[in-house]
Amino acid sequence: MTTEGRFDGDSPTVDLGDVPGRGARGGAEHTDVQPTVVLEGPQPEVPQRRRVPARLLIMAWVVLLMAAVLALTNVVTWSALTAKNDERVDRALSQETSEFQEFAAEGVDPDTGEPFTDVSTLVQVHLRHQYPDRAEILFGWVEGTAAPGGGAGSAPEAAEAVRIRQGQEPPFDVSADPGMVASVLESPGARGTLDTPAGPMRWEKIRALPPEGGASGWFVIGYFTEADEDTVVSTMQTIALVSLVGLLVAGTAAWWVAGRILAPVRLVRQTAAYITEEDLTRRIDVSGRDDIAALAEQFNSMLDRLEGAFTAQRRFVDDAGHELRTPITIVRGHLELMGDDPGERREVVRLVTDELDRMGRIVEDLLLLAKAQQPDFLREEEVSLAELTSDIEAKVRRLGDRDWRLESLAEGVVRLDPQRVTQAVAQLAANAVRHTGPGARLRVGSALSGGDVLFWVTDQGPGIPYEEHGRIFERFSRGGGASRGDRGAGLGLAIVRAIAEAHHGRVDLRSAPGAGSTFTLVIPAGRGHV
Repeated sequence: MTTEGRFDGDSPTVDLGDVPGRGARGGAEHTDVQPTVVLEGPQPEVPQRRRVPARLLIMAWVVLLMAAVLALTNVVTWSALTAKNDERVDRALSQETSEFQEFAAEGVDPDTGEPFTDVSTLVQVHLRHQYPDRAEILFGWVEGTAAPGGGAGSAPEAAEAVRIRQGQEPPFDVSADPGMVASVLESPGARGTLDTPAGPMRWEKIRALPPEGGASGWFVIGYFTEADEDTVVSTMQTIALVSLVGLLVAGTAAWWVAGRILAPVRLVRQTAAYITEEDLTRRIDVSGRDDIAALAEQFNSMLDRLEGAFTAQRRFVDDAGHELRTPITIVRGHLELMGDDPGERREVVRLVTDELDRMGRIVEDLLLLAKAQQPDFLREEEVSLAELTSDIEAKVRRLGDRDWRLESLAEGVVRLDPQRVTQAVAQLAANAVRHTGPGARLRVGSALSGGDVLFWVTDQGPGIPYEEHGRIFERFSRGGGASRGDRGAGLGLAIVRAIAEAHHGRVDLRSAPGAGSTFTLVIPAGRGHV
């Protein structure tokens, strides 16, 4: 006896022997000749662009990203579950088919030991030993007195005779419906899907042929997939609900976390809104060690620098106004009281010229200090320290009748601005001349110390109190000692410091009352040292 899957021989045969954006505001049209119109009253405020809060953007991006990930997860999960169901159904169909083929290949009744002589007995014995799943249906259809698609006039006994079904009741008895049986048996393929009242049924059939030309038949395996599909749908609904809840929780958490992270940024914005030129004292309370906290610290540091700059600017303007107002007042007073006497006129002209010269020096010094902040303030070149020191010593000797001594002479070549360095040392020497008497010993010199170039001026003057060491380098500042009183504007040491800082250096001071002073210009030699 043999089994085959299709009439045309394609099935296997066995012997028994599947944002709004906004449009730009256009300007008003005008002709070539247009009268001038003066608008009085406050000008209309320019509308500001609507800004989306960063907190909302962060939350939106987090929710959007999570929604995309969850959607992808749901699709992948649904595909995996569906594929797994299809694989299980295919495996179940293939297993039942293989078992029937093996049983038919043996062709012996296990109960009697006799070989099968007809298909009906073969199918009946095989079904007695099968225990199908609740979603499965196993039945045989033996060609005999009634055809699968027989009409209403066929005898019931004849129909029952050709149908052999498992003893267990399936979700729907397809074998009892001749139309459905005909759809399965007349299908050209060995596998297919059939719609039934119990839902879709996946089926596979195999044809059984008797050994000696008797009635042939079919063995059909069906699997109802609706229960598995319902399980997949229920699982996906649960996953979708959990995803939605997770999305809401993630959005809420992102809103809260973004608010906590951006809190210092809001404080920065609010603080910046309240800061004015008159009030730079507000600061941000910094907490944490993240990048936002670092931003707040940098913002506070910037406010410290701005406050210091504005304070220095106000003090500078006040001092400059005071220094320039004094000679102007003197000039005006002398000019208003000047008489007709030629001698008096000559004296007034001399005084006015002196005050105007002093004003000119103050303006020049102010311009020099302002230029010190520009990148082209220095013109560096390679300079021999010995020649530069000798030139400086020769020039400062002309500043006054003093006992000038060249204390040290550095050897080497460095890169610096010789004119600015000469100007700074000459300014230090001029200060020493003003605060010492004729014949006083003044020492100048230069040296290389480590990676620095040193230029110094030492005097034997009255000295400077320690508490004034920093203040005398500020603009319009003078020492407090009575012996150091003069008509200078107090800009000399500020210029020296500006020149040193332009070279990335500094000015050191060693002084004490009654012990004289030593001002040292320290300039890093760095890579410029040859």
